[in-house]
Amino acid sequence: MTLWNGVLPFYPQSRHAAGFSVPLLIVILVFLALAASFLLILPGIRGHSRWFWLVRILLSLFIGAEIVAVHFSAEWFVGRVNTDTSYKAFSAERVRARVGLLVGLEGINITLTGTPVLQLNETIDYNEQFTWRLKENFAGEYANALEKGLPDPVLYLAEKFTPSSPCGLYHKYHLAGHYASALLWVAFCFWLLSNVLLSTPAPLYGGLALLTTGAFVLLAIFSWASISTVPLCPLRLGSSVLTTQYGTAFWVTLATGILCLFLGGAVVSLHYVRPSALRTLLDQSAEDCSQARGGSPLILGNPLQKQAGLPDLKCITTNL
Repeated sequence: MTLWNGVLPFYPQSRHAAGFSVPLLIVILVFLALAASFLLILPGIRGHSRWFWLVRILLSLFIGAEIVAVHFSAEWFVGRVNTDTSYKAFSAERVRARVGLLVGLEGINITLTGTPVLQLNETIDYNEQFTWRLKENFAGEYANALEKGLPDPVLYLAEKFTPSSPCGLYHKYHLAGHYASALLWVAFCFWLLSNVLLSTPAPLYGGLALLTTGAFVLLAIFSWASISTVPLCPLRLGSSVLTTQYGTAFWVTLATGILCLFLGGAVVSLHYVRPSALRTLLDQSAEDCSQARGGSPLILGNPLQKQAGLPDLKCITTNL
């Protein structure tokens, strides 16, 4: 291999700016379409129950979307630093750049953005992904990155997560991400079940399913948080050290788990303390007829009252 201007020839490649995860975008669009579909039929719901149904459906869609979307987010563990570092191997040239490390359930993203972006007669704006999900070869992706001649900071951080690295980060994060992902899929199944049960005459079981959803979400959080007890290898980039902390996906998932526990607990509590209020809130027919106190009313309506010219009686309640 010959030298060119004192450095090894690096394979040319298109520069990719830090973008948006396509699977994550698809999940968001699907749930936004469901929300928009509901908003279209919202005017057909009469009375004050319209606002209750709005809050109920949007909250449920948010929980479901969050549980699915965080699988494809790389912001479970994040770290960013501005540094003055070497740019390519076998070269003394240095660049001023912002380096980012984003760790998700299925792999890592490493970003490198020059400050300014245009340095050394080229655009320094990289966003490289290395995955460890099933049927993906992390070591193979790292070898491909070496062949492409990616910048030193990207290769340095990626090497720390390879299976052969003495840091051992690959096995720890891979295992934590695997268990967290499995627990979140179980939580998603219970979320679907809770939506079905809350639409039946037995909302208590829907509340219990929602509590179970929150429990599995929090178990996923705890399985991922267990990795924080593992000391991270020093990540030195030039004159700076990259430090990491929990990212947006972690905190949003934690808030979702707490929200599920709160909503499920509210349904179960109302079932035992104010069952009539719970039936009124979850009544699908959204009728304005209120139930009589202290009993189980049988509501009878007279469809011929308008034809007979009788007074406008909304309903007749008979306590059994």
